[in-house]
Amino acid sequence: MSVFESKPWLAAYAPGIPGEIEEPSETLSDMLDTSVHQHAGRVALDFFGSETTYAELGEQVSRVANGLRRLGVERGDRVALVLPNCPQHVVAFYAILRLGAIAVEHNPLYTERELRHQFEDHGARVAIVWDKLAGIVQSFPADMAVAHVVSVDVTRAMPLGKRLALRLPVPKARAARAALTSGRLLRGSVDWAGMVAGRPLRRSHPRPLVHDVAVLQYTSGTTGTPKGAILSHFNLRANALQGRAWVPGLAAGREVFYGVLPMFHAYGLTLCLTFAMSMGARLVLFPKFDEDLVLTAARRTPPTFLPAVPPIYDRLVNAAAAGRVSLASIRFAISGAMNLPVTTVERWEEATGGLLVEGYGMTETSPVALGNPIGPSRRPGTVGVPFPSTLMRVVDPNDPSIDRGFDEEGELLLAGPQVFRGYWNRPTETSQVLLPGGWLRTGDIVRVSPDGFVTVVDRIKELIITQGFNVSPSEVEQALLSHPAVADAAAVGMPNAAGGEDVTAAVVLSAGAFLDVDGLRAHCRERLTGYKVPRAIVQVEELPRSLIGKVLRREVREQLMELPNR
Repeated sequence: MSVFESKPWLAAYAPGIPGEIEEPSETLSDMLDTSVHQHAGRVALDFFGSETTYAELGEQVSRVANGLRRLGVERGDRVALVLPNCPQHVVAFYAILRLGAIAVEHNPLYTERELRHQFEDHGARVAIVWDKLAGIVQSFPADMAVAHVVSVDVTRAMPLGKRLALRLPVPKARAARAALTSGRLLRGSVDWAGMVAGRPLRRSHPRPLVHDVAVLQYTSGTTGTPKGAILSHFNLRANALQGRAWVPGLAAGREVFYGVLPMFHAYGLTLCLTFAMSMGARLVLFPKFDEDLVLTAARRTPPTFLPAVPPIYDRLVNAAAAGRVSLASIRFAISGAMNLPVTTVERWEEATGGLLVEGYGMTETSPVALGNPIGPSRRPGTVGVPFPSTLMRVVDPNDPSIDRGFDEEGELLLAGPQVFRGYWNRPTETSQVLLPGGWLRTGDIVRVSPDGFVTVVDRIKELIITQGFNVSPSEVEQALLSHPAVADAAAVGMPNAAGGEDVTAAVVLSAGAFLDVDGLRAHCRERLTGYKVPRAIVQVEELPRSLIGKVLRREVREQLMELPNR
């Protein structure tokens, strides 16, 4: 019997936080409909100052859903999304769900090779794509069955004044426009604007069910190459309800959420695409994190709730210290995806007068599972305690049937309504992480205090977490090994000053080759998205291997840590 069955962490909950949430009976589509009805005239989306009300959002979702239906999308079909943060992303996401189809999120910064791997895996016939990438998806081989590519010009969601400014015949305007749009509709693609202008979906059209699959979210999981995590309406709605219970100070219809996190990432998807919409909040969208854009928006529409990662908090605090903006409107801030330094918490709370707390999660938990209480009982330096309706165990990592106790290190296991259904078409990998009773093996070594606060000690998994994203070492190694100068390679995460990790590679060179770091990094950039490219590449004579020939990445990391001036 686990010592954690008594749930000692409940005593640390902020006043009024329930130990259990009522399990969701409505889908994400139902959730949005409720917000559209209750907050019809309020602003739902804010993009460079261009506003979309909840009533307008609901109407656009209906029209795009009907457009997708006319393209043949049916319940259970996968529809790929390759978009930055923009109003069209929100509309497309909920339009897909309204049909009972499955939204498959993709990083729009991925290389052609990375996108192709994921498209081969999920087999979507319809893709809604940033127009800058439409040509890439259209060029996929015929046997990949992408029948329709819907091309999205994100600048059409911007205010007219800004759209006109992008057309000015000056270098700065041309560069800004080129970063946002290709400026043309490719032959054979479907124009998004035409779908939005079409007829709405019939109200009688069948709706999804609460246990239907809603999203495939690609993740490297606890090991290996990216896999599609299966998240249901039930999973995602439950996590939004857990988040709402955790922050009782938020007021429905009155909050301003800042969408600086990418919505193709599980963290941004839940905190912005689902949680914000469930609250009837104004969601201010940014195509990417740009400090100047955020500061400009904050002067116009001050945020009240900010989910982000530590480097973003540090940069905004520095801006506030320089007198460039006031952050006093932000009452609540949630940090995740990487370690949150205590100094960042102290500086943020001094600058805002609000609270900054750290949470813990993974794509497989939709994604949030633990959080620091929103109140005096929070404990900086820990990832907090289990969310309502969430259970945990700490076990022997070599035998998860053996439970560990308080203050004993072991692997964290989680169970709750937010735990995913498994990996798409990968039963073997699913069985390795989902145990009987619905327990998820996280791959993280933790230590739990007697009052239930969790401290992450180490990771069994060899994933590298950089800038809040998971990077599979094998992907980086394959890119390096495709270069003729590299005979062997190992990729690891090295700690950086911001509390995260940098992708670092150790390479053994081929006979007669010399180390060209810039050349190897350029080679990787052709095959990997930017955050996966090694920040540092170190030459070694050989790599440590096990008796069966497997590279011992932990030993590689230890060796690199011992290097002078690393």
